[in-house]
Amino acid sequence: MDLFDFEWAGLSLHPLLVHATVVLTPLTALALAVAALWPAASRRMGLALPIAALVVAVLVPLTILAGQSLADVVGRTPSVTRHESLAIMLLPWAIALLPASVLVWWMGRAPQSASSADSRRPRWVTVVVATIALIVAAVTLVLVVLTGDAGARAVWEGTV
Repeated sequence: MDLFDFEWAGLSLHPLLVHATVVLTPLTALALAVAALWPAASRRMGLALPIAALVVAVLVPLTILAGQSLADVVGRTPSVTRHESLAIMLLPWAIALLPASVLVWWMGRAPQSASSADSRRPRWVTVVVATIALIVAAVTLVLVVLTGDAGARAVWEGTV
């Protein structure tokens, strides 16, 4: 028996993990976007953002593995295959939240005094880091919505 075949109270592990994934992933992506655009927010978030991104980077692959195990049981219908394809597309972007959030955290933690390393940092570095963070956040948000929608359609349309 595979770990991802585990059931709790008659439910497969996948729907249990999905609920954590669909809440934490978009919240982390939104927090990344806010922190990238608003350095004061980044400083206030502190390590919470990179820690949330680490949890997402672990949670999404586990959810995908549990979903693949569930797909083996329910069958790989076209709607299940679409959901799985979108989840696999989401995976690298969800993982990318981690380095992007670490970069934003690192950029935001520097003191703002005139003699700080931040004052010697070229403006383009700040712009590039913010741009990367915004792209990662936006693509992650779009893919998590599309993946969740495809999964919900597979369930509620009676495919699964």
